[in-house]
Amino acid sequence: MRRHFQMFAAYNRWANAAVYDAAAELSADELARDMGVFFGSLIGTLNHILVADRIWMKRFTGEGTAPAALDTVLHPALPALRVAREAEDARIVEWIDALPDKAFTGRFTYLTVTDMRTISQRLAPALAHFFNHQTHHRGQAHAMLTALGRPSPTLDLVYFQRTEEGRPFA
Repeated sequence: MRRHFQMFAAYNRWANAAVYDAAAELSADELARDMGVFFGSLIGTLNHILVADRIWMKRFTGEGTAPAALDTVLHPALPALRVAREAEDARIVEWIDALPDKAFTGRFTYLTVTDMRTISQRLAPALAHFFNHQTHHRGQAHAMLTALGRPSPTLDLVYFQRTEEGRPFA
């Protein structure tokens, strides 16, 4: 299981860098334009991905900050958001790398953000959700880039596996 989730942590970092590279070509107005998606704009969506990652990492590790609302805007400007994103991606990779094999079959308990319930579940399925959630919202970011008339990056996992960083996971 560790190798599987190491792949997704590395893929997550790679895919986020591609989205942020493409987003860097947009104006501040384009980044903030309401595109009709759940978190409104591209900057809102990119903030949400980081917010959710921080919430989950706080649940997983007991460390770090966890915003109280899923629509929190941590950084309204892309450069600062990118710095925070890169730091969180490094944190995710390092944490997954350090997990002992038996951790993936273990359980953890956390408090939900939306309705304040206590949940206990196995780590591996929660990690599957964690990485799937990122992919879901990166797909929305991809669509917004396209709608804004910009080339959208190729984000398929197989393309990551064909890179130097991803080749060990192919």
